[in-house]
Amino acid sequence: QAPIKATCEDLSCKTGFPEDVHSAVVSRSVHGGQPLLNVRFRSCDGNKKIHFGSSEPEDFRVGEDGVVYAERSFQLSAEPTEFVVSAQDKETQQEWQMRVKLTPEPNFTGASEKDQRKIEEILFPWQQYKHSSPLKRQKRDWVIPPINLPENSKGPFPQELVRIRSDRDKSLSLRYSVTGPGADQPPTGIFIINPISGQLSVTKPLDREQIASFHLRAHAVDVNGNQVENPIDIVINVIDMNDNRPEFLHQVWNGTVPEGSKPGTYVMTVTAIDADDPNAQNGMLRYRILSQAPSSPSPNMFTINNETGDIITVAAGLDREKVQQYTLIIQATDMEGNPTYGLSNTATAVIAVTDVNDNPPEFTAMTFYGEVPENRVDVIVANLTVTDKDQPHTPAWNALYRMTGGDPTGRFTILTDPNSNDGLVTVVKPIDFETNRMFVLTVAAENQVPLAKGIQHPPQSTATVSITVIDVNESPYFVPNPKLVRQEEGLLAGSVLTTFTAQDPDRYMQQTSLRYSKLSDPANWLKIDPVNGQVTTTAVLDRESIYVQNNMYNATFLASDNGIPPMSGTGTLQIYLLDINDNAPQVHPKEATTCETLQPNAINITAVDPDIDPNAGPFAFELPDTPASIKRNWTIVRISGDHAQLSLRIRFLEAGIYDVPIVITDSGNPHASSTSLLKVKVCQCDLNGDCTDVDRIVGAGLGTGAIIAILLCIIILLILVLMFVVWMKRRDKERQAKQLLIDPEDDVRDNILKYDEEGGGEEDQDYDLSQLQQPDTVEPDAIKPVGIRRLDERPIHAEPQYPVRSAAPHPGDIGDFINEGLKAADNDPTAPPYDSLLVFDYEGSGSTAGSLSSLNSSSSGGEQDYDYLNDWGPRFKKLADMYGGGDD
Repeated sequence: QAPIKATCEDLSCKTGFPEDVHSAVVSRSVHGGQPLLNVRFRSCDGNKKIHFGSSEPEDFRVGEDGVVYAERSFQLSAEPTEFVVSAQDKETQQEWQMRVKLTPEPNFTGASEKDQRKIEEILFPWQQYKHSSPLKRQKRDWVIPPINLPENSKGPFPQELVRIRSDRDKSLSLRYSVTGPGADQPPTGIFIINPISGQLSVTKPLDREQIASFHLRAHAVDVNGNQVENPIDIVINVIDMNDNRPEFLHQVWNGTVPEGSKPGTYVMTVTAIDADDPNAQNGMLRYRILSQAPSSPSPNMFTINNETGDIITVAAGLDREKVQQYTLIIQATDMEGNPTYGLSNTATAVIAVTDVNDNPPEFTAMTFYGEVPENRVDVIVANLTVTDKDQPHTPAWNALYRMTGGDPTGRFTILTDPNSNDGLVTVVKPIDFETNRMFVLTVAAENQVPLAKGIQHPPQSTATVSITVIDVNESPYFVPNPKLVRQEEGLLAGSVLTTFTAQDPDRYMQQTSLRYSKLSDPANWLKIDPVNGQVTTTAVLDRESIYVQNNMYNATFLASDNGIPPMSGTGTLQIYLLDINDNAPQVHPKEATTCETLQPNAINITAVDPDIDPNAGPFAFELPDTPASIKRNWTIVRISGDHAQLSLRIRFLEAGIYDVPIVITDSGNPHASSTSLLKVKVCQCDLNGDCTDVDRIVGAGLGTGAIIAILLCIIILLILVLMFVVWMKRRDKERQAKQLLIDPEDDVRDNILKYDEEGGGEEDQDYDLSQLQQPDTVEPDAIKPVGIRRLDERPIHAEPQYPVRSAAPHPGDIGDFINEGLKAADNDPTAPPYDSLLVFDYEGSGSTAGSLSSLNSSSSGGEQDYDYLNDWGPRFKKLADMYGGGDD
C-alpha cells in the first residue's frame, strides 16, 4: 500500500531531493511488484533525464516516475528498514541521494470502554478569597469547564450532568435557570435545570451528527428576580460514537485504463464519507479491494491506496481483446480499517480497458480481382477486406489504404467504407482498352494512428489487386475536329468541297465501315456521302448570307458504326468564305427632302455595299446622262470614300417629288456598279431651312403601328364604358333592394310603425277617434316585418326590444294600448329625450284609420273623460291640460 507522500519544499529552486530522509509507514506484509511510496525529485530546468536507483536492488526498485516497488515478497521487521535512493543525471552524471526509512504499521489494540467513554471531571471554584481584616468577598464570574456527554446514551432519563450553585445560596434563596439552544430555544427541552438545587440534566439521547455541541448560559437570581451572579457559559460537547457506516459517494464507479498499461498506472479514485467525527477513529476510513472479476490474467491486477482510495495497476497484461472490463468490489471500513470494531460498506468499481492500436489491419487475401469497362469513371472495381482486432470504429481500427505501385498515371484511388472498413478501389480517370487491358496494383493498409510502442507486428499489410479492362463499343471521332476549309463564295451547286471522315477507336471489334449523315446545316448548302464522307454543295455559297458569322459557316456531321450498342460521333466543318465582288453598292437613305431654292439645298447620301474590302469603298458617285434634266437640275459631289452630297444646280425648282438616279461604283476588280433611285421631296422652306409642307412623300395613309394603336384606344374606351354601365346597374339594384316594398292590400291599422317625418296627416282637420280602434277582422299576418326601413331612414341607435303585445287588442281598450306603449318607451334605455324628434316607420297610403288629429274633435271630446292623462307622466301633460279638468 502506498505511503504518505513527502511535501517539503524549499523556497528557492534547488535541483535534487527535497529532503535528506524520507519516512513512510507501510504494511508489514510486502508483496512483489507492490508500490510502496513515491519519491519526489525536483528538476529546476525540467529537461534533465534522471535515472533512479536503489541501494538494495534485490528488495526495492525505483521506476522512472519515482515510484518505489517491492522486488520480492517479505515481512518487515519491527525495526525500521532503511535503504538509499539515488538519482543520476544521464548527461552530466551528477548524482543525488536520499535515505528512505520504512516503518511497519503498528498492530491495532482496542481501547477499553472505560478509556473511550472517560468524562472529564468538573470542578467548581466556590472558595472565597481572604484579604486583610475585615473579611471581604471578591466579585468574580463562574468558570465551568466543558461537559462531555456521549451520544446515543441509553439513560435512564433525565440523566444528571452537573450541579450548578452559587456560594451565596447560604444567605439567599436563589433560583437557577439555563437558556440557549437545547434549553429554551429550538430544539427545546433537551436540557433542564432544577431551579432550587441547580441540578442540570439531559432529557433524551443526543446525536452528534445533528448537533455536535450545545452552548448554554446559566443564570442565578433571587426570589425577586434580581441577578445575583453574572451568567456563565456552559459548553456541552457530544462525544462521538461509531454509529454510522461509511457511505460511498456513488454506488458504482466507472473508470478506464489503456490496455498494455505498465504497473503503477493510475486508474481512478473512489471516495466514501463517514458521518462520524473525521478527527476520531470513528470517521477514519481505510479502503481495500475485496474481489476482482474476471481474475485473468491475474487475480490482483489492481490495488487501492487504503487512505486516498486511488486505484492503480500492479500487474502487466491488460489486453482489451481478451478482457474488456474489470469489476472490483471496494470496501471502506472506519476505525482505521479495524475489521473487529470498524463498520464497513462496499461499492463497485467498473474499469473499462480502453483500446490502443496494438493490432494492425490485415488483408483477408493476398490478391483481389476486379474488372471495369473502358471509359467509365467513378466505378468501384474491387472491394479490399481487412481484419483488425482493435475496437471497431476507433482510430486504432479505421483503415487507410494507399497504392504503392501499378498506377503511374493515377487512374485509381482507394476510399474507405466507414461502416465495413473495406477499401473501395475506384476509377477516377477513363481507361482505354486499346491502350491498357489490365492493371496490377500493389496496395497497403494501415490504421489512422500508429501502432503502440513495443508491438512486434508490422505496421501495415500489403496485397495485390488485379483489374481487367473490358472492351466496349466506343464512339467514332472525326479527325480533325473541327475541320477548317477556306473557299471563295459563289461556289456553284454540285461542287465537291472536301472530304470529312471519322475514325473508329475499336480496333479489336469486328464491325463494318462507318456511315455518315448530316446533323446541322443551317442554310442547307451541303450534303455528305454516307460511305466515303465526301462533302458536296447543294446551293451557291454566299458570304453575305445571314447564316455566315464573321465569314465563317458551320455545319455538323454524324458518323455512326454498327456495333452493339451502335455508337456515333459528331464533327464540325468550318467553311471560311472568301469575299468576291458579287454585290453592287446602293444609296442610303432612299428618301430625302430639300428646299425649292438653291440655298440651303444639300442632301448627304451614303453608299452601302455588303461586300468587304477590297470589293467595297471607296465609291464613285455620278449622275446618269439620261434623262438630261437630271444633270441640268442636280449636281453630286463626293465628300469621302463612302459619302457624297446631292444639291440643286438651278436656283429654283418647283415643289414636288422627284426620282433622282445615282450611279455608284465600288473599288472591286472588276468593278461593280448600280443605279439607285433617290426619292427627293422638294418643298417650301422657312428661314431655318425646314420644310413647311404637310404633304408626305409617300401617299397619305396610316401605318400598321398607328392602326394598332388606334384600335387599342378604341377597345380600352369601350371597356371603360361597359364597366361604367355595369356599375350603374349594380348601384340601382342595391338601391332598389333597400327600398321598402309595401303591398297596397296590407291592412296597417293595427300596426304602429316608425317613419322619419313628424307632423300631422293629410286629413288633420277631421278627427275621428273611433278610427284608432282596431278591427277584429285584421289578421296578425298583416303586421309589417321587423327591420324593414325606408330608403331615406338612417337609424342612430340600435333598435329597442319592446315587450311583446297581443296582435289584436280589444277595440275599446285604447287606454291600455297607450299605457303599454308608454311603459315600453319609459323602460327603453335607447329612447330619445322628451324634446327630440321621434322616429316612426312609414305606414303606407290610404289608411282607413284617418288622421290622429281627430283627437281634437269636439264631437268626441265630450263623450270621454280625459282626467286620467294627468297620471301618464310629463309626456302627456300637454294633452292633460287640453282635454282634462272638466268643462273649462
